[in-house]
Amino acid sequence: MKFSFRIFLLSFWLIIGCDSSPQDLESTEMGLESYITSESLILNPTGYVPLAAELTLETSEAVQVELEIEGLTPNSDPLLHRFPQLSSSFTLPVLGLYPSHRNTLRIRFYNSQNRLLGEETRSIDTAQLIPELPTINVLVQTDRAKPGMNLVSYFGHINPELPQIPFMFDELGHIRWYANMDTHPVLNRLFYDVGVERLRNGNLYFGDGYSGRLVEMDMLGRVIHEWPLHGYSFHHHVLELPSGNLLATVSKHGIPTIEDHIIEIDRESGTIAQVWDLRQSLDQHRRIWTSNPRDWIHCNGLAYDELTDAIIVSGRTQGTIKLTRDNEVVWILAPHRGWEQSGDGTDLSTKLLQPLDADGSPITDSRLLEGWINHSDFSWSWYQHAPELTPRGTLFQFDNGDNRNYGGAPSYSRAVEYAIDDQNMTVQQVWEYGQSRGHQTYSGIVSDVDYHSEQNTVVFMPGANYVNGPNGKTIEVDYDSKEVVYEAEIRRESEVQYGIIFHRVERLPIHPTVE
Repeated sequence: MKFSFRIFLLSFWLIIGCDSSPQDLESTEMGLESYITSESLILNPTGYVPLAAELTLETSEAVQVELEIEGLTPNSDPLLHRFPQLSSSFTLPVLGLYPSHRNTLRIRFYNSQNRLLGEETRSIDTAQLIPELPTINVLVQTDRAKPGMNLVSYFGHINPELPQIPFMFDELGHIRWYANMDTHPVLNRLFYDVGVERLRNGNLYFGDGYSGRLVEMDMLGRVIHEWPLHGYSFHHHVLELPSGNLLATVSKHGIPTIEDHIIEIDRESGTIAQVWDLRQSLDQHRRIWTSNPRDWIHCNGLAYDELTDAIIVSGRTQGTIKLTRDNEVVWILAPHRGWEQSGDGTDLSTKLLQPLDADGSPITDSRLLEGWINHSDFSWSWYQHAPELTPRGTLFQFDNGDNRNYGGAPSYSRAVEYAIDDQNMTVQQVWEYGQSRGHQTYSGIVSDVDYHSEQNTVVFMPGANYVNGPNGKTIEVDYDSKEVVYEAEIRRESEVQYGIIFHRVERLPIHPTVE
């Protein structure tokens, strides 16, 4: 009976001529024949994820399913994932296939007592990668790196009429997942800007600047939910809050300025729950880092302080600002030049953080305060990106270094950590990495930094470097020793859009862990 079902399924797909291809369902070793009552295995079921498949199973009794993708070579580690549900009906993603390869998928069943019931294998043939994807060169690899794959928010096509292409590569540099939305009815010009991240429910999420909405998508490329931004346009960053609501950087329609509003979207209703108008809380006429009256702040990143229910906004051409729910400035992390009155009448000079040296004493040199020079213990971030609060309350960000000290300093980028005291209005630099690497890791635009507390490592990710052609890097360093424990270069030999390889990279397991 099962054999007949498989022949019928294969014939059905051949008749309709679907681009998504069913794979060989005949097992190379037996062991689950008595448990499987029906089965299908479809490569790229949506047409958007060429290195993923979908396995549908019905079983005669409740089991747990474990899937394993065999390594590319005998020395390669397999990719193993055990799904937590105990059931007799499954629709499972098969993730992490190798391109241009006959992949071996091992299927194992376990009963409720965790006893292995049997194992079978399936073959899955994949096509070669599309030419728009880059080359990955792994330069340093150690067992101290954070486990998982690298999700790259790649800019992809040089043609801005075509969509950006997120992809994931493993620790050896093999691309194991990507999403190409060329033929998607809505996302065919996807521009996610800062990029793609993972929700706590395991799905991916991002904003799309072309379709004007926030999007939740599963790992097989199915759009699960969309949130239109009524009266606003998305740019740069969307962030999931602990409540489940979504915080997004937006431009408001019908006003002469752009990229100067933050909104909170109610996850369930899709309504706008909160608006931060930065023209009111800050000074839209301040021109120390820009001469552009329209894009005067250029918000490029968000963080959320759960302890104080406040947001932290990175404004590329102003600085990093902490705001209350009522849109009041708590502090400003930026050189002290030119801060006068906000749109709502606040004296912004009273919101500037006082730098401290390594001993905790105030640094009073006006040249340092205004950003003309650096101190041995402290320097400001310049045109920064990617603010992130650590579990101990410090703030990491990517200090791009563009126009550092108003143009007179050598070009370098760095990951930097600041300890900020809201009550005493002080800031102390407690960690940095990148200055010694100079032009090799300099990126005046985009880029990311992440702190991984479990490994006590920092991942420093310049996304638009031009040494020997367009490239980006992901560099993981030990927090205490600053020793590099993993480094990979993402390089495209031909031209890339805006000169950008990626905006951000996230280290995470390819199979989501649902919170």
